[in-house]
Amino acid sequence: MNILTVTDLTKTYGRGNAAINALDGVSFTVPKGQFVAIVGASGSGKSTLLHLLGGVDRPTSGTVTIDGQEIFDMNESNLAIFRRRNMGIVYQFYNLIPTLTASENIMLPFLLDGRKPSDATLDELLQTTGLTNRKDHLPSQLSGGQQQRVSIARALVNKPAVILADEPTGNLDSKAGGLIVELLLLANKRYGQTIVLITHDEKIALQADRIITLSDGKILSDEELFVRTVHTRSEAEEAEVGFTPTVAAGFGAEPHSNNEVVA
Repeated sequence: MNILTVTDLTKTYGRGNAAINALDGVSFTVPKGQFVAIVGASGSGKSTLLHLLGGVDRPTSGTVTIDGQEIFDMNESNLAIFRRRNMGIVYQFYNLIPTLTASENIMLPFLLDGRKPSDATLDELLQTTGLTNRKDHLPSQLSGGQQQRVSIARALVNKPAVILADEPTGNLDSKAGGLIVELLLLANKRYGQTIVLITHDEKIALQADRIITLSDGKILSDEELFVRTVHTRSEAEEAEVGFTPTVAAGFGAEPHSNNEVVA
């Protein structure tokens, strides 16, 4: 089953002789549960593609279908609701609310819906991301790596159809960045979470199931990897970073559909 279908996606900026095709007829599908890395040089169209997949920008032409819903058929209000319930978005610069605690930031998709996750769900996410002892801290009281873990927990809280990650390690040192990749791998393999990751880091891309390479707004190559390159940390490294990503019992249920859209 394909959870994501992209068909002839084009994004053009400007007109006439000044027109630039940031994306030019991009098409691909992503099966449920696959981890896809999208790579390419600066200006290749990676970030434009992710913005379109997340519905934060609209294409010049083409379609994006997520969990059976063509997202650009919706108006902005319904698209915002669909995005909140069916997509988990992880940004390079965290995008946390500075006046909310770590726990409140994680629960934000529920709070915006006028709902509250169960205490068990929140506790499991905090345990999985190693944030239990930081749950009442504001973003300013957290390190960059801890803030990005909050962002990932927020992306996971609704068990979305797909997680979109835009250079999630780009603002972190190598150790903190390695932990973020481990958490994304954990979400993919243990939670069955579909992930589309933008990265310029070849080592990170090689840990995915599949690598799509963009060049000048087009797909240059699309390759499935049969053997992942996964780094296993030593006990000394575990002690230095301060926690080990673990699976909290019960949270790894099948990601569910949140397709109901409120008018």
